[in-house]
Amino acid sequence: MPYPLLVPAKGDAFDFNLHVVYHWTATNMSFEELRLRADAMLPWAGGIVRERAIDLAREHDPHRAHDLERALNNLLMHQRWPQDPHLPQFSVRLRVSPDERVRERLRPYWEQRIKLECDHELEKIRTRQADDLTRRWAGVLQSLQDDPVTAHAARLTGEQFAAVFHHYVEERRELVPNLVSLLREAVKGHNDLGLGPSEYTQAWDVALRTYERQQGLTGRAE
Repeated sequence: MPYPLLVPAKGDAFDFNLHVVYHWTATNMSFEELRLRADAMLPWAGGIVRERAIDLAREHDPHRAHDLERALNNLLMHQRWPQDPHLPQFSVRLRVSPDERVRERLRPYWEQRIKLECDHELEKIRTRQADDLTRRWAGVLQSLQDDPVTAHAARLTGEQFAAVFHHYVEERRELVPNLVSLLREAVKGHNDLGLGPSEYTQAWDVALRTYERQQGLTGRAE
């Protein structure tokens, strides 16, 4: 059909557009004869399809074109017309679109929905990237703090980064003297009690020396 068939939607205020594809077959008939007879029967065929579709269309809301399309194809897919086997017969496949007025009213809804979904997806990407970046910088800062060579190399990456890293390290180092003092007092306390070079006292002393070495501290009060 050159134009879609119109069938009323639920409430009869809007129409559905039925775009019909006809599949014609015949026996003992040339292709040219089939084509001519199919063209002649096309208005009648359109009336058959519309008659079959109209009641089902009125059960669907005007914006439910896709649901109607599925229902109509399920209803008509195995039917053939006319019943006379000596005449050309046709079956149909339909595509349904909503009334243009309905399409215009649906447009703002879908624009907003698309925007929300895109914003949500963008936020997920940003979150993943922020998490990845946080993990990477945590590793970089740990490496710069632990390795004196890379710590000096940080100065080559830009003044702003060097300043931030220096501030980060200084904050971490402020906690070191307190812990070192605590370890020293623990070792000294065991010696004052006359425990001697016991395994327990030696373990404290080894822990203190190791920690001082890791933190770049030299010398220890006796």
